[in-house]
Amino acid sequence: MQDQTKQNRLINVLTLVALVAMISAFFAPIWWVSLTAPNYPKDAFPDGIRIHFHFDVVKNGCSAVGANTRMGSETMQADMGPDSERYNPILDAKKDVNKNAEGLDCVHEMNTINHYVGMFPIATGAPVEKPLAKFFFGFFAVMLLGFMAPAGKRRLIVLATGFTAVAAWTLVHQFALGHLVEHVKYYMAEAATFFNEPARIKVWGDNVYLYSKIAIAGLIAAMVVVVVGVAKFKRFELLLALIPSLLPLYFLIEYAGWLWFFGHNMHSWGAFTVKPFMPTLFGEGKVAQFSTYSYPYWGYGLLMVVFVCLTLAMLMRRRQLREADQSPGA
Repeated sequence: MQDQTKQNRLINVLTLVALVAMISAFFAPIWWVSLTAPNYPKDAFPDGIRIHFHFDVVKNGCSAVGANTRMGSETMQADMGPDSERYNPILDAKKDVNKNAEGLDCVHEMNTINHYVGMFPIATGAPVEKPLAKFFFGFFAVMLLGFMAPAGKRRLIVLATGFTAVAAWTLVHQFALGHLVEHVKYYMAEAATFFNEPARIKVWGDNVYLYSKIAIAGLIAAMVVVVVGVAKFKRFELLLALIPSLLPLYFLIEYAGWLWFFGHNMHSWGAFTVKPFMPTLFGEGKVAQFSTYSYPYWGYGLLMVVFVCLTLAMLMRRRQLREADQSPGA
């Protein structure tokens, strides 16, 4: 009995570490992509044209150019105005001239590059998944809390209470507060950046709205299935750890699928014609004069922590269930 108590504590510690890592990963950059080319010299663009993929957004990955680089020493016309602060090398010798400096908006720059070959704007990718990601993470978090809870009524109470809260949050946020409608408008505006055909974009927006409602209904249905499954089947509790543990795989499938979509659905607005292709998923690639780099970032490391911790916790719980089945009187 004492040995099982120790095992339960270790299982809970591993699950808690996974829960913290999972929540942290939601706010972290999971993957980075960079483009380099002769017209983007390294001293002006030290990271190339770089973007960071999160679960719910794509962010600028470019850093500000250092003060001692060619780009940093160039004088722009805007700097000649009378209101511009001037750097005094004597009085400001200890001043950090790079503090609060902003880099190029590389999401915009990459969109500009991509549009020359007829690619959709980056913001139009995963239009259902990105705004709903936080609710799926809430679903996973409740599953992990349920996995840590003692079996029986207490576990069911944790799951039912948690899922009710996540479902209410989803419905209020998306429908009562109007965020789903706002997102569809934003999606349509982004889609029209280079491809201004209102009738077709309206159809796309309607599809995003419809599929979002289907995804929300599916999420709530999954909550009901989990509660019923845990109540009816003893080993169903292992899925409470297994499903969240596969987050690294979910991201790769999603990311690869949307890369394929972008590379195989180009439009006639492009100034250059490029055959359909699969953009680089991992490693280094080449498209025209651009070298492409695509690698996991530190957020993906957090997802691997989730995977390892939950796999260990699940195997330990599985052994407990097997021993309980084999014990006399089971």
